[in-house]
Amino acid sequence: MAASSKTSSASGSLIELVLIVAVALGLALGIQAFLVKPYRIPSESMVPTLQVGQRVLVNRIGMHFGHPSVGDIVVFHPPAGAEQGNECGAGHPQTQVCNQPTAQKASVNFIKRVVAGPGDHLKILDGHVILNGKRQKESFAEPCGGGEGCNFPQEVTIPSGHYFMMGDNRGSSDDSRFWGPVPEDWIIGEAFATYWPPKRIGLL
Repeated sequence: MAASSKTSSASGSLIELVLIVAVALGLALGIQAFLVKPYRIPSESMVPTLQVGQRVLVNRIGMHFGHPSVGDIVVFHPPAGAEQGNECGAGHPQTQVCNQPTAQKASVNFIKRVVAGPGDHLKILDGHVILNGKRQKESFAEPCGGGEGCNFPQEVTIPSGHYFMMGDNRGSSDDSRFWGPVPEDWIIGEAFATYWPPKRIGLL
């Protein structure tokens, strides 16, 4: 009788442990799916703010209760074609950034900084954002270096419901200058903190 009780107790403990692990995994997956998701920086486009291989946490739920602001670093789906190269959704002069994305979103994720929102007027001079006629203070940005994509002096207006994204590494970023502004529905969430490597842990 004592042996049977011990066996039942052990079985109950095992079932309880399995349930605890299952619930914990479910909560972890739920948090990642709906609240906070980790993201690894894949390229140099956000240097010096974010380095290749650095990991950030992305707030997925915030986008459901508010709109992105200029200066936010966000993870999003770019327009289809952006992952293969510079594909704009409409023809435009070389003096002007792409002001229309392709119709479909790509399956990949990008991370960039919001530099303009719906209705804003934008042009780029020597890699610097001129927003609504004012040059922005961008101490976080690396110099453009005079290469392709540094100067788009012809002003454009950002369409309703769209956001213009640029990397902080202005001379080495494939961004909205080439494939257009991003619809708000394609934005996954705002990156709010870094958690790896340990020496770079902190808020963004």
